Amino acid sequence: MDQGIRILLIDDHHLFREGLGRLLAAEPNLRVVGNCSSVREGLAVLEREKVDVILLDYDLGGEQGISLPREAASLGFKGRTLIVTAGMSDSDMISAIRNGVSGIFLKSSTPAQLVEAINQLMHGEPWLDPKVMKAVIAAASRNTESGPPALSARERAVLKGIFEGLANKQIAAELYISESSVKAVVQQLFEKTGVRTRGQLVRVALERREQGWI
Repeated sequence: MDQGIRILLIDDHHLFREGLGRLLAAEPNLRVVGNCSSVREGLAVLEREKVDVILLDYDLGGEQGISLPREAASLGFKGRTLIVTAGMSDSDMISAIRNGVSGIFLKSSTPAQLVEAINQLMHGEPWLDPKVMKAVIAAASRNTESGPPALSARERAVLKGIFEGLANKQIAAELYISESSVKAVVQQLFEKTGVRTRGQLVRVALERREQGWI
C-alpha cells in the first residue's frame, strides 16, 4: 500500500514547524513522520523511520543544519534534503548545494510552491527558488576565472535551464530546439561529468564554475 511521501521536519521554531506539519498533513500524498528541532533529533528519527524528504532549516539556533546531509548519508539515508530558510548568504547557498542538499526553498514562498518542490524532488529534479538561483549564479560568476569554457554553448544553455529547475520540454521551448535534442544534451552532460541525476549535475557545475560551466 502506498504510504505517500514520508517527510521529516527539522526547524527550531516550534510554531512554524507545527503549522507547516498541519499544512503538509492535509495533502493526500504527503505524510509527516518526524517533527524535531535539531540535527541530533533528526538523525535519531532517521534511525527508526523511513524518510523520503527532509525539510531542513539552515539556521537551527545554536547550530547550522548543513551538517545533516552528510551525517544522514552515513546512516544510509537515500532520500532528498530541501533547505527551508528565511535567508542565507550566497556562499552558504553554494556550500549547502555542494554538501548534498537537493534544493533551497524560501519561507516567504507559498505552501503550494512547497508541495510542488517536494514532488519535484521526488522525481529526481533539484529545486532552487528563482531568487536563490539568481544569487547562486551571481556568486559563482564572481568567482569564475577567464579561460576557455569546458562546455559547448548548447551544453551551457541546457545546463542553465536545468539550474533553473526547468523540465526538458521547457528548455526546448526556450532554446527553440526539439525535446529530443535537449535529452541528448542532458545525456552528454551526464557522460561528461559521470553523474546520473540532474541534482548531481548541478553540484558538479558549481564545483567547476572556475572553468566557465555556469
